[in-house]
Amino acid sequence: MSKPSYPRSRRVNAIIQEVLAEEVERLKDPRLEFVTVTGVDADPDNRHATVYVSTLDVSTMPEALKGLTAAAPRLRAVLGREIRTKFTPELQFKADTGVLEGERIEAILRGLPLADSEAHGSDSEAEGPESEVAKQDTTDGT
Repeated sequence: MSKPSYPRSRRVNAIIQEVLAEEVERLKDPRLEFVTVTGVDADPDNRHATVYVSTLDVSTMPEALKGLTAAAPRLRAVLGREIRTKFTPELQFKADTGVLEGERIEAILRGLPLADSEAHGSDSEAEGPESEVAKQDTTDGT
C-alpha cells in the first residue's frame, strides 16, 4: 500500500529535489560527477527525507552514495537555508532503480519475436481505424 500524497507534500518534495540537485552540481567531489537527483520522498513531518539518485554509469553508484552521505551535513545546511519548514530533514540517499528497470524491460521487449502481422506490415494498421469502419460498412450491405 502506498503512502497518500498531498499537494503540500508533493510541493515540499519538489523543492527539496530542486535545491539538492543544484547543490550536488556545485560539489567538487569527483565521485559525484554524473549524479542526478531523480526524486525525494520526505516524511509528512519533514524530519527525514529519502533522496533518490541515479548515475550515468551504474558501476559508480556505490561510490556516489558514499560521496553523498559524506556531503549530507553540507547539503542539509544548504537545504535549511533555502526552505522554510519547521524541521530540516535528515537526508538518506538511495539508488533510483527505475532507469535500470526500464532498460531491463526494454531489452526484454526487444528480444521478443514480432507477430506475423507486425513483421509483414498489416494493411489495416497502415490504413488506420477509419478504414476499418469503412470496410465494415461495405460488408454489411448498407
